[in-house]
Amino acid sequence: MANKGSILMERYELGRLLGQGTFAKVYYARNIRTGQGVAIKVIDKEKVLRVGLMNQIKREISVMRLVRHPNIVHLYEVMATKTKIYFAMEYAKGGELFNKVAKGKLKEDVARKYFQQLINAVDFCHSRGVYHRDLKPENLLLDENENLKISDFGLSALVESKHQDGLLHTTCGTPAYVAPEVISRKGYDGAKADIWSCGVVLFVLLAGYLPFQDSNLMEMYRKIGKAEFKCPSWFPPEARRLLPRMLDPNPSTRITLAKIRGSSWFKRGISIPSNSTIVDETSTDLRNTKDKQEMAVAAAAAWIPKLNAFDIISLYSKFDLSKLFEEPCLKKEAKFTSWKPASAIISKLEDIAKRLKLKVSKRDEGLLRFEDMKEGKKGTLCIDVEIFEVVEAFHLVEVKKSNGDTLEYQQILNEGLRPGLQDIVWTWQDDQQPQQSQDEQPNNQLQQQQRLDNQQQLPEQQQQQQQLKGSPVH
Repeated sequence: MANKGSILMERYELGRLLGQGTFAKVYYARNIRTGQGVAIKVIDKEKVLRVGLMNQIKREISVMRLVRHPNIVHLYEVMATKTKIYFAMEYAKGGELFNKVAKGKLKEDVARKYFQQLINAVDFCHSRGVYHRDLKPENLLLDENENLKISDFGLSALVESKHQDGLLHTTCGTPAYVAPEVISRKGYDGAKADIWSCGVVLFVLLAGYLPFQDSNLMEMYRKIGKAEFKCPSWFPPEARRLLPRMLDPNPSTRITLAKIRGSSWFKRGISIPSNSTIVDETSTDLRNTKDKQEMAVAAAAAWIPKLNAFDIISLYSKFDLSKLFEEPCLKKEAKFTSWKPASAIISKLEDIAKRLKLKVSKRDEGLLRFEDMKEGKKGTLCIDVEIFEVVEAFHLVEVKKSNGDTLEYQQILNEGLRPGLQDIVWTWQDDQQPQQSQDEQPNNQLQQQQRLDNQQQLPEQQQQQQQLKGSPVH
């Protein structure tokens, strides 16, 4: 393994081969510093350049930076040499869900658990403007605790990929799991197509075989187009009612993720709020009682994700590795830091949203979504605000446009959010000096420690960045 690149070898000790495809191999590896087990995806740069798949690799990097969820494989870092690209990812010890299904149908409770985790993760992806487009048991992995992890975002699409008609037009996915509107090549809604694929996955989990099967590909496409399938006798009645609504050949009448999550079969066995949604937007109790509202804010704050060192580096512009892989574009996001508790940040954001007449429609693991009440130039303006805990009592907040017109977003950001947040913001990422109020000055000892840490860490970070800049991905 000595030829695998000095950058990689400095950080990881490579082990056995886990799998391989045409353009990449995946190895088990161990982080030398922490001892953590990871999966290293090694991509042959020359091969992907030769067949024109580099944009797919760039998209996968961009997407995996956007979607951080307990049921999605986590991308720790990306490294590159002149000939290779390396993804250091979360290691899913349990392997592919496909291996379980290949042995036969699953018990109802087991199938429901995997389905719940799949829907929660897909819902989170859609809230970030990401559509997977290749959901199947081979791309669903299991960790050591039998929790599902979505992987392989190589075929995923972003909101920005939509044409002027608001639809996606690239035909992709695996034939048996692909939605009929994708096959027709007339344009499709990425969210609706993912829901169809989730329906096929659910059928496979409960049946042990595919709903649409035929040795003739065109005949299989015909069955998919007309949704010709039959549920086996052992399917529970509630699942029998849910599946035809997911496998509805008409995307405009196909069931939504919200209604799937509201179905009686899906909700069975859930005794606590799901990872994906801490506070349900349809809950009326939380709207009527101030105490319950405060409890809801506190509950949401408890789910704030913590950042590791690579997360912190990648979120700051000076160390943003995405510039190696992404084209520059109009500013659609802003970041600020605060010494206020997460609950105070959430309360402040909700107050500002109310004042600006923005609807707070979701709260997912530190993620708030604001929606404009009126239609804008490019549809409804949606702004995602995600809160991360850097260290105890110190938070980084990312404000990002997920839909709508960028100029409208900039106006709300600069004329509404920035002025309204000034009493809780320590510093905006692009500002030169921190905006400290009298009651939130960090103590001198902490500041001195931060300066010492920065002095120790900067040379190593600059070296990492320089190594990557010396061998950019083309």
